[in-house]
Amino acid sequence: MYAGSAGHYVLGRVPYPPQVAQTLVESLGLNRTGVLLDVGCGPGSLTLLLAPYVAEAIGVDADSDMLTTAASIATRRGIQNVRWKHLRAEHLPGDLPSPRVITLAQSFHWMDRPRVAQILRDMLEPSGALVHVSAKTHWGAGAEQSDRAGAPPWRAIETLVATYLGSDRRAGQGTRGAERDDEDAIYGAAGFCGPQRLEVPGWAVQRSRDDVVAAVHSLSWAAPHLFGDRLTQFDSDLNRLLADATSDDTFHETMRPVVLDIWR
Repeated sequence: MYAGSAGHYVLGRVPYPPQVAQTLVESLGLNRTGVLLDVGCGPGSLTLLLAPYVAEAIGVDADSDMLTTAASIATRRGIQNVRWKHLRAEHLPGDLPSPRVITLAQSFHWMDRPRVAQILRDMLEPSGALVHVSAKTHWGAGAEQSDRAGAPPWRAIETLVATYLGSDRRAGQGTRGAERDDEDAIYGAAGFCGPQRLEVPGWAVQRSRDDVVAAVHSLSWAAPHLFGDRLTQFDSDLNRLLADATSDDTFHETMRPVVLDIWR
């Protein structure tokens, strides 16, 4: 679904703020011991943020390009206590050790959720915790409702994508279904207790035109491969749309809060 998107993901998705790590360190008592397993880790956005607070961090993803990108970032940052596993969540545990902490950041909805929840429950250390991270790091608060002065014109961008790919949002070879909010029942059925719900407030960001283009291509329904031989033309139209929306190639947004549901 995200073929060709790894580089765009790194540039276009707004990084999690340091407060996410601080909140989890305090709530979970992270003290540089134990194993962190980040399932559906993408390019390691959360894995690398939390790696300094555990003995070993393991990122698992079904997209090998995402893992190659994650490994490159880890090397560049000098983070040495992390490794990457090319594996679908449904095929866990593989040969991986029992984790003290499991994280699922903007990834659980792509999985066979009841199956994966049960696998993770069985993998987790008896005193461990699973953290379900709910966030939208591609666009800011209120982006779906209307285009606002100073912010990227997300509604117009969605319209442009639809002119190329149709009104049904693509996801790999199919289309995206409706958003689901039944995770609590799924985790509970797998034997988890909770959740303890914590929230990191939204934060202001400044984004360049290149950042916004990358954010568009980081989406499953606007991944580069979906445009085929029309990708160059789409990018030209997208850049023209963005240029018309700003006088200095910068945009300003306030990101949504990050919600951390801790299950034990």
